[in-house]
Amino acid sequence: MEANIPDVLAEVIAEFERYERALVTNDVEALDAFFLDSPLVIRYGGGENLHGHAEIRAFRAARSPEGLARSLERTVVTTWGRDFAVASTLFRRPSMRGKIGRQMQTWARMPQGWRIVAAHVSVIDEPA
Repeated sequence: MEANIPDVLAEVIAEFERYERALVTNDVEALDAFFLDSPLVIRYGGGENLHGHAEIRAFRAARSPEGLARSLERTVVTTWGRDFAVASTLFRRPSMRGKIGRQMQTWARMPQGWRIVAAHVSVIDEPA
């Protein structure tokens, strides 16, 4: 399996960047569309374990739009073949002094386009 085929990598990076813009602007409709509409999708967050698109959608609808701005560091997007990718990044928020966030997304090419099929978000103390 070939990693990082240039045109596929460019597609996923563009989707990741669109997701990030939707996240920091709290574009709930767009955020919902990035996740595959399936009961098989999982998103583990800082304080929630969401199984299925319906739970993810409900979380987004209830989440406060405050404090979503963040800066990214060490973002790595790796594609595997033409239909599978993983995006990993570290993030910082002004409200999280002394902490660093970690985010991983598994993306799959579906008939309707690239969709997140699994995600994990966590925050840890800043490593020494």
